[in-house]
Amino acid sequence: MRLAPSVSFEFFPPAQPKAEAQFWDGIDRLAPLGPDFVSLTYGAGGSARERNDRVVRALLRRGDISIAAHLTCAGASRSELDELVRGWAAAGLKQLVALRGDAPGHATAFVPHPQGYQSTAEFVGALRRIADFDISVAAYPECHPQAVSPAADLDNLKRKLDAGAARAITQFFFEPECFLRFRDRALAAGINRPIVPGVLPIFDFPKVVEFSRRCRASVPSWLAVRFEGLDGDAETSLLLAATTAGELCGRLRAEGVEAFHFYTLNRAALTHAICRSLGLSPSAPAAEEAA
Repeated sequence: MRLAPSVSFEFFPPAQPKAEAQFWDGIDRLAPLGPDFVSLTYGAGGSARERNDRVVRALLRRGDISIAAHLTCAGASRSELDELVRGWAAAGLKQLVALRGDAPGHATAFVPHPQGYQSTAEFVGALRRIADFDISVAAYPECHPQAVSPAADLDNLKRKLDAGAARAITQFFFEPECFLRFRDRALAAGINRPIVPGVLPIFDFPKVVEFSRRCRASVPSWLAVRFEGLDGDAETSLLLAATTAGELCGRLRAEGVEAFHFYTLNRAALTHAICRSLGLSPSAPAAEEAA
């Protein structure tokens, strides 16, 4: 009998009371599946820092799920970030997702804070000196939009991992070959840490297209055909979304992938359905746990 894959889930800190209820309902829905961790996003330039800190600490107090707090080095000094991280470590946080982050105002080029960390690799090294964190970093199967070349992007990823990150989590993509080619190129570049594919369930296809355009992630034509004419038909769209994500994960598993990171957008029902289709349930241990 084949074991279920290991999974992790990404949420963002809720901004409104109604969204807060949805957030906690989502945590309650997905926690029983035994994820490796639940990650909590930080906001562009640290714009949601206070809200993020409050939710991280609330999740740590629950004690029933591993938390990985996102942290960006954009728009903040070393001392500000170090103080925040030391506070989280004292509260029991053991996992981080370290990111460069967007430049303030989404400028086209990243400009480090005058007293801040100059790169994610430098940031990762500093975090590891503060505490023995398990750190994840970002990877881009289709190349970071601001990278000068795919080779330079891979060099940057290797620096982040060599600085002490345990794994890389990719930006979302929609075709398995995109990830598999990237995995092969990373291995050829001397990268031997785990690279976990990021999966984005399609809740709203037009919004995904717009989001993908900003991220410069490709949306294949066959996917557009699949969702064509379904505006306003939420039921069929969700069924197709579950099928599409399940197909992607299944094809990746056939190529040896046994860990997935889901961008839930704080809507847990679809992600829960996809995980159940992969064999995950409260009583089904993930492959890594049973190894």
